[in-house]
Amino acid sequence: MKKDGICTIYTDGGARGNPGPAAGGGVIVASNGAVIAEVSEFLGVATNNVAEYRALIATLQRAIETGCKDVEVCLDSELVVRQLNGEYRVKDVKMRPLHAQATALLQKFTSSRVRHIPREENKRADKLVNDVLDAQATSAREARVGL
Repeated sequence: MKKDGICTIYTDGGARGNPGPAAGGGVIVASNGAVIAEVSEFLGVATNNVAEYRALIATLQRAIETGCKDVEVCLDSELVVRQLNGEYRVKDVKMRPLHAQATALLQKFTSSRVRHIPREENKRADKLVNDVLDAQATSAREARVGL
């Protein structure tokens, strides 16, 4: 599907505990404001930073599938934004493959920009993360009590 203009991508990842049960979420928005796609998934046990990267990777992959050519990526993780923009080195060896994968996906777009946004501007992606974590917690509780 061809999209005109810039697709804006909002992603968020979170873990309850660090590490702990983690999830990622993302929203792809067309230049006219219409939501093109949403992505959310349970990631198992992971750190917040791993969840942030995995949410970004999943959402970038979906943006490619939907035909986005130019993207503006908005994250509330200052660390991930600065790493992707080359301002911070990726010191954690476990994070390097995720950083490399995200960087490779960004290069598949005609143009891309990664920027930090305040958490308040990332509510939709944050809600996707929390919905997945809440559902996972409910399932785990039900499994423990035999429902």
